[in-house]
Amino acid sequence: MMVSNGQTGRVKASASPAGAPTPLYGFRPPVGTPYGLEVTTIEDFHAHHDDWPWNPPLPGRATFHYLILVTSGALYHDVDHVTRTVIPGQWLWVRPGHTQCWHPPGTATGPFILFEQDVLGAETARLLTPVTAHDAPAVLTPHPEDAPWAERTALQLLDEHRALGRRSLDLHHALRRSLLEALLLRLAHDPDTTPPPPDGRTGGRRATVHRQFLDALELHFRELHRVDDYARLLGCSVRTLTRAAQDTAGTGARQVIDERRLLEARRLLGLSRWTASAVAAHLGFPDAADFGRFFRNRTGLTPAAYAARDERQQTGTHDPGARGQAAARGRAGRAGLPGRHPRGRRPEIPER
Repeated sequence: MMVSNGQTGRVKASASPAGAPTPLYGFRPPVGTPYGLEVTTIEDFHAHHDDWPWNPPLPGRATFHYLILVTSGALYHDVDHVTRTVIPGQWLWVRPGHTQCWHPPGTATGPFILFEQDVLGAETARLLTPVTAHDAPAVLTPHPEDAPWAERTALQLLDEHRALGRRSLDLHHALRRSLLEALLLRLAHDPDTTPPPPDGRTGGRRATVHRQFLDALELHFRELHRVDDYARLLGCSVRTLTRAAQDTAGTGARQVIDERRLLEARRLLGLSRWTASAVAAHLGFPDAADFGRFFRNRTGLTPAAYAARDERQQTGTHDPGARGQAAARGRAGRAGLPGRHPRGRRPEIPER
């Protein structure tokens, strides 16, 4: 189901100064599945992966989207070092590039959709910008009037995906893509993710400047740390950039820059186990002491204390019996009991 370079099952990731890299997973659905879209269920995913990747927790990043609807039970999933609790009726959306970590299987059930950004049509992708953005919320709660419709559409998508061979390949994919786009467009109107409409022409211009600022920040946050750096890069004044950030995100441009650097520091200290000195050098701080002050002022913890806390959290679980449940699911799947992947296909996974 996930990714590979064709040799080890993982896209090569750059090793950190502390040693172990955070793996980057590309998209590779089961053989015969057309285009960049795979649909399964949470329970099938758990049943056919035994104890991988939650025992032990194996954090990683993907080059594609994870979209999960919880229809019963509760799902726990770490996204950028924050444990998200997803309850029935809510959706978990993990965007490409986010660091994520699975928890041991629990009671959650529901459709599980994996797709590449390129599977979307150009106009649909433009309309979905608010929900496909890197900083969009990970947990979505649709409006009560939209929730049943979204669930039905997800189940129709699952049914069509399992119907490979029933129709011509082009028609099959057109139906899958249409259902996916309809689902995503409806979710884009979730009150938690839809930004307020721009206030006339000025608001529209400021929103555009802010989007350009975020794009530039993703490329240059390691070496550019001042607001005037980005203002020059975008060809606007510091005042224009500051107002754009304040009107669109409700915070100053400097805070947006600092939050992006802080997020990267958390990723490197927590999952990749980089040292404070290595993170300081990577993010352009003069030295480890300066980075330590920056980090502590914003988190209340020193880099070392944060890394130690994160390591302790990675070894804990929400459900002491979850490991046994995972093993039971794996045995049931191998025996052909309920929970078997449709059509006998086993999702492909990276080698460990």
